[in-house]
Amino acid sequence: MPHLFSGLIALGVAAAVLLGGGIVAVHLEHATIVSTAPELFPLKKQGLAFQRAAAHARSVLPLYGSSELVIPPLPERASIFFRTAPTGFQVSPVGAGGASSLSMLQKIGALGSDLRAKKLAISLSPGWFLRTRWDGYKGSFSLMAASEMTFGTALDFKLKRNIASRMLKYPDTLEASPFLEFALKRLASGRLLDRVVFCALWPLGKLQTAILELQDHFAAFTYIRHKIKPAPPSRLELLDWSKLISNVSGPESADGETPTRAATLNEEKIPGRGDAKFQNAMNASQGWTDLELLLRTLARIHARPLLLSMPIAGDLYDRKGVSPSARENYYARLRALVQRYHFALVEFEGHDEDPAFLYRHQSHLTAKGWIYYNRALDDFFHGRVPRS
Repeated sequence: MPHLFSGLIALGVAAAVLLGGGIVAVHLEHATIVSTAPELFPLKKQGLAFQRAAAHARSVLPLYGSSELVIPPLPERASIFFRTAPTGFQVSPVGAGGASSLSMLQKIGALGSDLRAKKLAISLSPGWFLRTRWDGYKGSFSLMAASEMTFGTALDFKLKRNIASRMLKYPDTLEASPFLEFALKRLASGRLLDRVVFCALWPLGKLQTAILELQDHFAAFTYIRHKIKPAPPSRLELLDWSKLISNVSGPESADGETPTRAATLNEEKIPGRGDAKFQNAMNASQGWTDLELLLRTLARIHARPLLLSMPIAGDLYDRKGVSPSARENYYARLRALVQRYHFALVEFEGHDEDPAFLYRHQSHLTAKGWIYYNRALDDFFHGRVPRS
C-alpha cells in the first residue's frame, strides 16, 4: 500500500507538471503569434500548435497552399507583404511542396472547432486537377493532423469514411503508425462490425493524439524560445493596389527571364490537337474528389474560406495544342463545385494567357501574381468582394 500510494503521488505530480507545461506553452504560442504567423517552418506544417494559435488570432488570416508559398522567394509573397499588418492583418502560411486538398483537409479537420466562423484562404494549383494522381502527398502528410482528424469529433462518420478511403490509397504514409492505418481501414470499410471496432479503438486514439499534442506544444515552446525573433512593429498604410499592380506588371521575372515562356517549346502546334488528352486527364483526376472532401470539411466545421486558384499557364498549353475553350472546362468545373458550397472563389481565369502571372509555366506566382493574390486576400479579410 505505501508503494502504491507513493506511485499515485508520483503520477499525479508528473501529470500536473505536464499539464502546467502545456498551459505555459499554449500561452506562449498565443503571445508570440505576431512573430510566428508570417513564418513557414517544418514544425508549423507538421504540427498543429502554431496553426491553432493563428486560428484564434483575430488579426491573422491563415493561408493554406503548396510550394507557391515558398518558391520563388519574393517580397510580394503574402506572408512577407503583410508581415507588418499594413492593412490591419497578417497572413499565416501553412504548406509545402506537394501539398494538396487531401493533406490540407486533414489539418483543417484536425483544427475543427478552432476554425469555426474563422476566415481563412486556400490556394489551389490547377496541376492537382489535370493529373490522374498527385505524387507529392507523402511529403506533406502530417501524422498528428491525420490522427487528430481521425479520432476527433469535428467531422461526421460518413465524411471520415470517405476521407479514410482516399488516405488508404497512400499506404506508405501510414507505415510509421500501424495503429492509425488499422483504424482507417475500419473506418473505410463501412461494415457495422468494423464501425464497432473503430469505436472500441477510439479511447486509444484519443490517448495517442493527446500524447502527440503534448509533444507538439513542448516542441513549439522550444522553438519559440530559441528560434523566433521579435516581430517588426505594425505599420498601417493606405495601399494603392492599382499602382502596386502596374509597378510589377512587366513580363520579366526577377532573374530577367520571361516567367512562363519555355525556351524548348517554340514549335506552334495545331490548336485543339491536345484537347481530348487534356479533358481525359482532367476527368480522371482524383483531385476533384479531394477538393470536394475539403469543401465538405470546411462546411462541416463552419469555416469561412476564400479559395484562390492560380490560373493555368495558358501560353504553354497553347503550344501543347490545348485550346482556350478546353481550358475553360477547368474553370467552369471549379466554379460549379465551389458554388455548391457557397464559398468565395477567385480563379484568375482572366490571367490564363498572362505570361507575367506565373513563374516559368509552373504553379508558382510571380511578383505580379502575388500582388493580385494579396489584393484578393485584403478584400476578403475586410469584407469586400475579392477581385481577380
